[in-house]
Amino acid sequence: MPFYVLKLGGSLIGSARAIMSRLSELEAKGYSFLVVPGGGPMADLVRELFSKYNLSDEAAHWMAILAMEQYAYLLADGTGAVLTTEIANCDGVKVLLPYHALMEDDSGLKHCWDYTSDAVAALVATRLNVDLIKATDVDGIIMNGELVEEVTAASLGRVKSCLDHGSLELIKGRSCWILNATDPDQLIDSIITGRGGTVVKG
Repeated sequence: MPFYVLKLGGSLIGSARAIMSRLSELEAKGYSFLVVPGGGPMADLVRELFSKYNLSDEAAHWMAILAMEQYAYLLADGTGAVLTTEIANCDGVKVLLPYHALMEDDSGLKHCWDYTSDAVAALVATRLNVDLIKATDVDGIIMNGELVEEVTAASLGRVKSCLDHGSLELIKGRSCWILNATDPDQLIDSIITGRGGTVVKG
């Protein structure tokens, strides 16, 4: 039974609940997902406040984690997904409440903007020793003008991409599969067939 940690980016907020409903449909095929929410517009507000009011990295870190938690409630609302505070393998589709899950132990996460919701998802996947899917609004990693099917995390260390630098540090030994989820049907097809996007090897 395939189990993935799936990071659902804030850039997909317009279609996020449709994606969640489609993920729930995969339960019948034996798939399970622990969904880690992005930050969405709530995290953008934290960034704005960070700059405007000279917030500390510590305050901004926890405010951004709370922003992810707000997005989690949106993802679970009316989609059949269950909210959870536990970083654990699960059956079906659950959405992590990251503030509750990390407030006692967020070791591995640096409190800076290099470690965003991508890094939180990578940390969760690493703790569970499973692969990560990053559902986002781009096709994958573009290098030299071309979409690459597979690349190492080490080779992306100095490259600007859709993955934050913190996640590149945290996925060692596992992989992160970047998939375009602007079309929920395309996302589901990629998960079932194993085709599309870019696999980043840690």
